[in-house]
Amino acid sequence: MNSPYVIGIDFGTDSVRALVVDARTGQAVSTHVHEYARWKQGLYCNPAHSQFRQHPLDYLEGLEATITGALAQVSDEIRQQVVGISIDTTGSTPCAVDETGQPLALRPDFAENPNGMFILWKDHTANAEAEAINDLAHHWDIDYTKYVGGIYSSEWFWAKILRTLRVDEAVRQHAFSWIEHCDWISAVLTGNTNPLSLRRSRCAAGHKALWHSEFDGLPSDEFLTRLDPLLSGLRDRLFTDTYTADQAMGTLSAEWAQKLGLSSNVVIGVGAFDAHMGAIGAQIEPYAFVRIIGTSTCDILMAPNDEIGHRLIRGICGQVDGSVAPGMLGLEAGQSAFGDVYAWFAQLITKPVRELLGPEATDSLQQRLIPYLSEQAAQLPVTPQDVVALDWVNGRRTPDANHTLKAALTGLNLGTDAPRIFKALVEATAFGSRSIVDRFVQEGVPIKKVIAIGGVAKKSPFVMQTLADVLNKPIQVARADQACALGAAMCAAVAAGVHPTMEAAQQAMGSGFDAEYQPRPDRVAVYESLYQKYRQLGDFIETKSGINATTTQYA
Repeated sequence: MNSPYVIGIDFGTDSVRALVVDARTGQAVSTHVHEYARWKQGLYCNPAHSQFRQHPLDYLEGLEATITGALAQVSDEIRQQVVGISIDTTGSTPCAVDETGQPLALRPDFAENPNGMFILWKDHTANAEAEAINDLAHHWDIDYTKYVGGIYSSEWFWAKILRTLRVDEAVRQHAFSWIEHCDWISAVLTGNTNPLSLRRSRCAAGHKALWHSEFDGLPSDEFLTRLDPLLSGLRDRLFTDTYTADQAMGTLSAEWAQKLGLSSNVVIGVGAFDAHMGAIGAQIEPYAFVRIIGTSTCDILMAPNDEIGHRLIRGICGQVDGSVAPGMLGLEAGQSAFGDVYAWFAQLITKPVRELLGPEATDSLQQRLIPYLSEQAAQLPVTPQDVVALDWVNGRRTPDANHTLKAALTGLNLGTDAPRIFKALVEATAFGSRSIVDRFVQEGVPIKKVIAIGGVAKKSPFVMQTLADVLNKPIQVARADQACALGAAMCAAVAAGVHPTMEAAQQAMGSGFDAEYQPRPDRVAVYESLYQKYRQLGDFIETKSGINATTTQYA
């Protein structure tokens, strides 16, 4: 009997990858990666103002390039046996669309307008709008934020929509609806991008758009209109129902079947966010804490509804029935910057050198710097007198979202060198992780194991060992190099009917773990002392320093 194959597609911050997988065994047979051309040039972004936009053409080009590139490496026999495709993306990454579901930036009049593009997850231009949502929700007869930790974030759906409508009259006039990246790109493959009829992701809607069955869907039109009359009537042009990632979005359109050389019977699964499908790929189980560690982190927990569903967990990114696996409550948290903290420090060192000496003299330095700093930092002792840093270079996602916060360093002297600062930054990202773990435990959600996936988890033993020491918990690293794409493939296998449940797909297709980091007792006690200093520094910066006042800029 021929084995069915599925394709998992993972849209990350910098690139998209496709993974062709044997749906019976989980064995990857080919993969292909495409970097976003416009994003790589820094187009449509303004980091100083926390503006990060991505052009839909980057997504469309990447979608075709990765699938065709991966399929070019396999036999015609395997190509004919592809039965399903599922997609994960970053989020919340929404975009304004017209009546047909076409992003405004695909129209000539919006082709260079960042406000007609996808607003990337780490765009924080909507801080003031998030604050307004929180203020109104906390004084409304229904607190629409209660299932997203009680604090709405500027990284999420409604804040980004409202900010865009306020600053761009052309978008106000031409935006019929709004759509998340994971919903749109999945719908594109089916040929039905109608915003009123395409299947919307439960994962995206529940964690970022305040959707909940208790509310009969999205927040009421009365609430949205009170928030700002610009939102009046928009609820009716969005959605009421949502769907989990084990369900089908539709089948491959004739147009895309021809482009890709696949059957039009290929099932397209409902999309979800990368972290949630990544947790599936990492073989998440109840009460496992899965950390997707890259430029930022997204942390996923899964628990039985009958055990945890009655609790409201403060300060996280939401608790959504079925956002990871059907029948389970999915809980999300995370850090707005993790690898980005290290990348910032590397750029701080290398950019002046590059400008003075040119790229030929510094390309090697760029590649070797972080490994060198990691090696040097690993040799340093850990003492209660060490430099302490905050990891808030892109604000704080959880616990208790506040994207106006700034990072800080304390304890510097004339003997402080680059490895010592790098060590403090790595420890800061670990301390930020510890604060998330502490919040879950304080709220009555046990954490029985820690699993890590992502580029940092695979490439940096120093970071992972520090994290294990700070958390005082063993950390398993998933063997799969592309756990998010593998998780998407598992979802595709369920949507296509190859496996009856997510759990069955995980058991058949999972690849296990290839590393485990144990906490070192001699470091654990010292890190407990440094963690308390981290908390004290954070409290000072947040409440007493006066440097985190919100400033709103409309452009």
